[in-house]
Amino acid sequence: MKKIAYLQCPTGISGDMCLGSLVSLGVPVEYLVEKLNALGIEQEYQLRAELVHRQTQQATKIHVDLVHHQHYHHHHHGRHLPEIEKMILKAKLPSQAQAWSLAVFRQLAVAEGAVHGIEPEKVHFHEVGAVDTIVDIVGTCLGLDWLGIDSNQEGLPLIYCSPFPTGGGTVRAAHGQMAVPVPVVLKLWEMRSCPVYSNGIEKELVTPTGAAIATTLARSFSSPPPIILKQVGLGAGSLDLLIPNILRLWIGESVNEKTNIPDFANTSPNLEIISVLETQIDDLNPQAIGYVFDALFAAGAVDVFTQSIGMKKSRPGLLLTVICYPEHLASCEEILFRETTTLGIRRTTEQRTILQREIQQVKTPYGNVRVKVAWKGQATEKSITNVQPEYEDCADLARKHNIPWREIQRLALHNWYCQT
Repeated sequence: MKKIAYLQCPTGISGDMCLGSLVSLGVPVEYLVEKLNALGIEQEYQLRAELVHRQTQQATKIHVDLVHHQHYHHHHHGRHLPEIEKMILKAKLPSQAQAWSLAVFRQLAVAEGAVHGIEPEKVHFHEVGAVDTIVDIVGTCLGLDWLGIDSNQEGLPLIYCSPFPTGGGTVRAAHGQMAVPVPVVLKLWEMRSCPVYSNGIEKELVTPTGAAIATTLARSFSSPPPIILKQVGLGAGSLDLLIPNILRLWIGESVNEKTNIPDFANTSPNLEIISVLETQIDDLNPQAIGYVFDALFAAGAVDVFTQSIGMKKSRPGLLLTVICYPEHLASCEEILFRETTTLGIRRTTEQRTILQREIQQVKTPYGNVRVKVAWKGQATEKSITNVQPEYEDCADLARKHNIPWREIQRLALHNWYCQT
């Protein structure tokens, strides 16, 4: 079994909430301070933990108290990415904590650069480069490493995250008064096609630091994966809200084959995240459906299909389903609202197992046909499970030579098996 984590953030996420949840799980503050001081910032801050209550629930609040010595005053106005990267590399942190910390700061720099139209290396982080945020990001990565969270083949931790609440209102930052979510948080969400929603709380709920940690380290953003739950860490936010302002960090083990439940925390290259959109329609001209199909495929849909259903008042209708990758969800949803009469669309994020595949060319007496070949396992030890000639290629040759489509398909399959 692999050790995995799930970030449940009903009131958002920030760097200090992440640190608080980790200390709540037993990560020693003394360990964090020892490793963080290797960054060369030991005279710029003090780290302390406190048990607090948020709407009657107890959680751990982390305080990063800045020490305003005159000699270090300039650092409190921010650092650039190359300086932060050098600090992390020189600190000789545990290898995983180092790699994760560098990845989070790089992701944040890319987002900041995109917002301001500059290269990531030229980003002046202001708050993000301040000592408290360095402590939050590097400390979080140190804590996850200390807890022994496993990594996937790319070296990223096996962390999952819930959808994010958008918050609202305005907040004052280094760039002036800004609407919530602030631009860099929106950019980070956009970069990972994150699911978001409004919980009705008009405050800044997701900070740039919290968004950077989650969008860099989390594998997906949805309901919890199958998990044998072992511990839950509670990290308190600074605000007192209508609901407990607590980040809940679930720690557990991925479910193995003995339970007959799929292990969603595995690192198989055949597992991918997919979005599913569904809507029921009973008042649309059937002639429009074909046009909608074409528009959805042009927008990036992987598959589109309809099913006949009975609806209210005994009306016959259609269930229209769209399968797409998360980055195409918004454009597909826009098409459904624009081109159909639907008033609502259900959306889910799911995982699907796919076969590895490639397109090969096969010669026939009537011309070349592309053949889709699918297999299980690695390319070096693949077990062919499906071979299908491309329909359009067979149809074009059948029309051109006035022979049955089935004959072209049979020849393509025969010649593929002969050449292998």
